[in-house]
Parts: sequence; C-alpha cells; structure tokens
Amino acid sequence: MKARIDPQRCQGHGRCHDLAPGLFTEDGEGYGQVIGDGTVSPDEERPARLALANCPERAIDLL
Repeated sequence: MKARIDPQRCQGHGRCHDLAPGLFTEDGEGYGQVIGDGTVSPDEERPARLALANCPERAIDLL
C-alpha cells in the first residue's frame, strides 16, 4: 500500500502529520507531504488509515 496527498486538495491542516508522523511531513508552507515514496509498512497501516479518515479535504489516498 502507498500513501499519496493530492496537493490540489490539501489545505495544510496538519492532521496527517499529527496522526502518522512516520508517513507524512509538512513543506515550508505547512502543506502535507508524503515521506519517501509513500510506502506504508504494516506498522504504519493503522495511522495511515486514521490520517485518511481525519483529513477534512479528503486529500489523502491509500493505493
């Protein structure tokens, strides 16, 4: 599974980073970014799903 953030939908709330800091970070302007290539390890699957469920703009995709 891989995580992706749609930069057109992200509004920079930072919930992804708060809920899954091993998968997401913020750019210089506070918008979410995926760390590395977005691969979600088994240990990060639950935090990734929490981040997806809590993104107000639905900017996160898990593929």
